[in-house]
Amino acid sequence: MPGPDARTSLSARVLGGDLAALARLLTRVENDDVIGRAALAHLYPRGGSAHLIGITGPPGAGKSTLVNEMLRAYRARGAKVAIIAIDPTSPLTGGAMLGDRIRMTEWHADPGVFIRSMASRRFGGGLAQNALAVANVFDAAGFDPVIIETVGTGQDEVAIARLALTTLLVQVPGMGDGVQTLKAGALEIGDIIVIAKADRPEASELASDLRRLRTLNFDDAIDPGSWSSPVVKTSATSRTGIDDLIAEIERHREWLAASGELDGRLRRNATTELASRVRSGLLMRSRDRAGESGQFEALVDEITSRVRTPQAAAEILLAAMAR
Repeated sequence: MPGPDARTSLSARVLGGDLAALARLLTRVENDDVIGRAALAHLYPRGGSAHLIGITGPPGAGKSTLVNEMLRAYRARGAKVAIIAIDPTSPLTGGAMLGDRIRMTEWHADPGVFIRSMASRRFGGGLAQNALAVANVFDAAGFDPVIIETVGTGQDEVAIARLALTTLLVQVPGMGDGVQTLKAGALEIGDIIVIAKADRPEASELASDLRRLRTLNFDDAIDPGSWSSPVVKTSATSRTGIDDLIAEIERHREWLAASGELDGRLRRNATTELASRVRSGLLMRSRDRAGESGQFEALVDEITSRVRTPQAAAEILLAAMAR
């Protein structure tokens, strides 16, 4: 087993600005091995400053292009920016399909930008906890903001977006009636609603629809100090609206701190990661113990043959764990 020096040397180099060490440490953290855990324990107390921004929206909405322009704006301000790109996964190899990252190759030599792709299928239900672990490493390494870009608005992607301190919901004109946003329940996800490709003629109509839908949230009437999600139009083609978007993100960041909502969101993140890790650990131990005796496979056989329900089988394993 590696000694304490070996376990913490990567974290010390990361704190010193070594990007190669950062890349290696992120792999260790994603793999959840002993070196990754020890290094993260060393780095964790040094974090807590980075603003975590989640970006979600339907496939084809231009999220990667938007992130690229946000990178440009943040770098012009001298900020160090980290991107966690949750990629769709190849059905054949299980690897991340990195086509969208091609748009960000202009930043590969910039030490103030670090882009990390994570394949969604690899982690399954543990995707959120691994994204947060990686974000914690970036935080300690001095990157602020840390942006999580998701593949769409599926269950995992929405869950990850909700882990952010500020969530951007990206919509694009010409992809259907804006009212569908409300029907899908997606409007409540976004702290800021972003209309990408705003140079299209339908953009103004979509913006009006979204602003009208937003007024159906009566929180303002109950609490004048509550947050009302602004609608921001952006265009990567003409590079317009990005400064307005950055300003709204900063305004939301200030509101979080002033309203006390920041503490609540940080506790939500901690609760989500802790619960996710406990679930993963229990499942792994349950499978290991039941696997040694053949009980797990026997229960699977009983479920597939309809002799026992999945609920009853789960109760058996949980009872065995309790003993």
